[in-house]
Amino acid sequence: MNYLGIQAIYRFEMGRTLRTIGQSIASPVISTVLYFIVFGSAIGSRMQAINGIPYGAFIVPGLIMLTVLGQSVSNASFGIYFPRFTGTIYEILSAPLSFIEIVLGYVGAAASKSVIIGIIVLATAGFFVPLHIEHPFWMAFFLIMTSVTFSLLGFIIGIWADGFEKLQLIPLLIITPLTFLGGSFYSISMLPPFWRHISLANPVVYLVSGFRWSFYEHSDVSLATSVVMILAFTVSALAIIGWIFKTGYRLRK
Repeated sequence: MNYLGIQAIYRFEMGRTLRTIGQSIASPVISTVLYFIVFGSAIGSRMQAINGIPYGAFIVPGLIMLTVLGQSVSNASFGIYFPRFTGTIYEILSAPLSFIEIVLGYVGAAASKSVIIGIIVLATAGFFVPLHIEHPFWMAFFLIMTSVTFSLLGFIIGIWADGFEKLQLIPLLIITPLTFLGGSFYSISMLPPFWRHISLANPVVYLVSGFRWSFYEHSDVSLATSVVMILAFTVSALAIIGWIFKTGYRLRK
């Protein structure tokens, strides 16, 4: 394992975050704070509690997931696309690095950024609503695994995209709608039976549900189901990335 190579990629990507801290960290945090102000304070005070949980507190896990999913995809996709755009990808491919080491560098950095943002958003939420985390281990598990999994997805998008427009295509048209419709702001048990069953086809439901369970021991699906779904998603993303490096898909184009 070439730890120096992994460290070089990781440090470069994390350094890029520090150079653009306003866009990388401040912007998503401010956006989330606005959600808390509107949905938590303004609207939440007029909403009924959901399963005994005040609405402002109920949406905290969903808002964190909303931010983490978007940032994971965005950070990882841009991180690998930029070397392809500038042509420096050839230096990385010719270096004594395996595809696992390249992925660890880029995905590790993207996931680290997302976890940091998620923690900042969680700390910020404490200023607006009362928070209590029943299961800190499972909270950390879902936060880290979601960051890693969607960073893997972002890595795939960054390789697939052949223009800056395509980097935003899937996040804008697929990831964001799935997140909003994945129970971030409501419990799917509140939906009519037909739409409740349709919602179960949304993979984000299982991530939000498992993460919310770690806070309040309330979820729309079982914890075991949420864990199995996120692990299956991770394995699928790794398999796709393995195929990309094996075939050289778009890497040398």
